Amino acid sequence: MKVLSIANHKGGTGKTATARALGDYLSAAGYKVLMVDLDPQASLTLSCGYREQISPSMVDVMGGAKPGEKEISDIIKRLSNSLYLAPSNLDLAAVELSIASRLGREYILERALRDLEGFDLSIIDCPPSLSLLVVNAIVAADGILIPTQLMPVDITGVRRFMEITNEIRENLNTNAQILGIMPTFYDSRYNAHQAGLKAMRAADWPIIDVCIGRSVRVGEAAAKGESVLTYEPSNPQADNYKLLGKEIEKWLQKTN
Repeated sequence: MKVLSIANHKGGTGKTATARALGDYLSAAGYKVLMVDLDPQASLTLSCGYREQISPSMVDVMGGAKPGEKEISDIIKRLSNSLYLAPSNLDLAAVELSIASRLGREYILERALRDLEGFDLSIIDCPPSLSLLVVNAIVAADGILIPTQLMPVDITGVRRFMEITNEIRENLNTNAQILGIMPTFYDSRYNAHQAGLKAMRAADWPIIDVCIGRSVRVGEAAAKGESVLTYEPSNPQADNYKLLGKEIEKWLQKTN
């Protein structure tokens, strides 16, 4: 099983919408996909239609000062024949603090996913932070996708996030590869967006050749427990997420 972490320490970059859309696209393409909600805000869980707090959840897998009492296979929710969810809830916020005292705290998620069988891909939706939860997601990952808006402050944040990711790789012996940076909320009419893209390309950053634009339908889809791919398949952003899905599929085929 390959692991894809969708991460950026800034909020509002479209991480959850991307995870949800990729789950729909790749499961429809024939892959058995597990989406892991590692965000205490539980946005991915909500966007899968779960409105009430779910227990057991990733809280029971990650544990605290002591190991969790559940295996990840014990908490999985089936969404369709090929798409599954490991849900989160607000109690995961306390996990960030309590696992700090654990030996091997950076490898908790990697160990939880290591022995999970029957899946082709796990997609991890990370919280908007540089917490131990995000470190766990990076250590567990084979590939990392970084969604970002294109204003100067966002690009500065991406630079720092890539530096930290590389530090984690070097110091924790992980082979996680940055698959690319994906522009989100993109509008070609904005000079700042065009300048941001140009600056990242000039710096030779790994830019994914797909830009996700702004659409209220993406947010509406999440409120309905869907991705935009199923909520409004004709939406231009649904087409863009399909293009992104094809890029991830190429990576899966290459690495397998």
